Amino acid sequence: MVPLNELTKETILSEEVLTEVFDQEDEIYRQSLLTSLSFRAKELKCKTEFTGMVRAFKHVDRKTQKIKSAQVSRNWTDFKDCPYGRMRCGSWIATDEKVYKQNLYTRIDILACYHPILPLERLRNLETGEEQIKIAFKRNGKWHELIVPKTMVASANKIVNLSGRGISVTSENAKPLVQYLSEVENLNEDYIRVQSSSSKLGWVKDGEQENFLPYDSEIIFDGNDRFKQIYESIRECGDREVWFDHIKKLRKSGRLEIKFMMAASFASVLIYGISALPFIVDLWGETEGGKTVTLMSACSIWACPDENRYIGDFKTTDVALEARADMLNSLPVILDDTSKTSSRIRDNFEGVVYDLCSGKGKSRSNKELGVNRENHWQNCFLTNGERPLSGYVNQGGAINRILEVECGEKIFEDPQETANILKRNYGFAGKEFIRIIRELGWDKIREMQQELQRQLMSDDKMQKQAISLSIVLTADRIATEYLFKDGQYISISDAKKTLIDRNELSDNERAYHYIMDKISMNEQRFDDITKCEKWGMISTKENCAIINSAAFDDLCRSGGFSKKSFLSWADKKGLLQTQNGRLTKVKKIEGISCRCVWLKIGDEMMADADGFVPAETFDQGEIPFD
Repeated sequence: MVPLNELTKETILSEEVLTEVFDQEDEIYRQSLLTSLSFRAKELKCKTEFTGMVRAFKHVDRKTQKIKSAQVSRNWTDFKDCPYGRMRCGSWIATDEKVYKQNLYTRIDILACYHPILPLERLRNLETGEEQIKIAFKRNGKWHELIVPKTMVASANKIVNLSGRGISVTSENAKPLVQYLSEVENLNEDYIRVQSSSSKLGWVKDGEQENFLPYDSEIIFDGNDRFKQIYESIRECGDREVWFDHIKKLRKSGRLEIKFMMAASFASVLIYGISALPFIVDLWGETEGGKTVTLMSACSIWACPDENRYIGDFKTTDVALEARADMLNSLPVILDDTSKTSSRIRDNFEGVVYDLCSGKGKSRSNKELGVNRENHWQNCFLTNGERPLSGYVNQGGAINRILEVECGEKIFEDPQETANILKRNYGFAGKEFIRIIRELGWDKIREMQQELQRQLMSDDKMQKQAISLSIVLTADRIATEYLFKDGQYISISDAKKTLIDRNELSDNERAYHYIMDKISMNEQRFDDITKCEKWGMISTKENCAIINSAAFDDLCRSGGFSKKSFLSWADKKGLLQTQNGRLTKVKKIEGISCRCVWLKIGDEMMADADGFVPAETFDQGEIPFD
């Protein structure tokens, strides 16, 4: 620029001088030049004319900036070998080297990211309505996809967490990266579609449309980050015919264990359409019997049965079990070896059984004092162990939710061969079974189940167990007729062996036997000789155990039984002596009158010194020998 003192009235008002001033990108430097020129124009007595020229140049400069801005808004990403195509990126320059924006004033680029990155899809969860976003980014020459909550990429404080997922973001470039992703998303609404998603597998409804994940592609599964290992194991692998040929061979061996556990695995996806409650199928028996390989057979219907993939275990918490059941939703939850139960579950096993078989998790609040989405599921739980699962629970309601199959010896001729075949070939039968369900329709399936339920119902069997068993048999009928076509049905008589008699299941029946056992084991607490804490006395005349109320409370508590429920049951069964409408009677023990429970002693308690129990008198015709 010409020195100020050399400028004349003509040159200071020339277009060349002002053009040179307005070409300066540094705003501060530009304003400094205009101020100096203004003083010089005043000296030359042409300030009014100079001010008019400056005003005209500013007007033209604003128009120029608008044109530049419009040109910038048509910018497109320029990532090489990008499988997702090009996207509008507004004021950002997106290349393989970096994603940045030019600052016209400071001349320092605003960096958003050191590598290519794009938003691909918005996922709206059908259960919660919350949105997640699928992001693609390129590192070390490879493109990767990532699904994260929308709130994470909308906050500079939260987006830095993506650094642990492979994205180059720090507190320095977090804010520009948020701005870049937001601008690209808003400029490409016609390309970035909103997709329905679910964090649950199995049957998922989108309006009136019934979908089954992962086989239907209309809904995207968005929970694969938390359960990536399980989700990726649910697929078809290997040779379909190899799997079917081997499974048919196993079924023809006639072993109930294999057919029943596989039927239970199929049955899991029927619970939704039949509107039944979840239930547990437990395979128990001695070690080396083949329980784990049988569980692998049931798993291979849907997923990879290899260790640490789909099959889980009890070395976990009740919250983790809830989350697993919620995610699998309709697919079976398969847990190996009940002996590995963690202490937190073992101490509350009955509660865990009730929760799992209720199909609904606990309500939990969040930090905003609202309530989180409740976990819920409609599936079957397959377990195994060396002792029956019912051995871990006392209450009949919990036992009523379990179908137990005893595992005999050596189910498989060569368990290693079976395991190897299943690990290499799996996932075919599940997809075909879902197709068959759709072809048959829920009305026909419910009709089959109700007919089987009528055949299983009996006055001396538990209704809930009969319903669960009828679903297993329905699945067995469908699989045998339409998949395997081998006629290897589970017979009704074999199936009924898994049902428990009402008397065996009754809490109060078991409470009575428990109290009788305790009395037999603690005779010294009922005699007049031994010096110890006394529980009461035995009346041979009344054929009763007269038990102090406090001692009776302790007995019920130690066995996990309800005193109120038991006394009501015992009264109805005629096992109690009552007084004035009360379920207890007053008795003087060691000179002190107290309220006691007068409980009739069973015949097994009345054996003589040699252990013989008085028998009823038989008619001669009833004696089976001379």
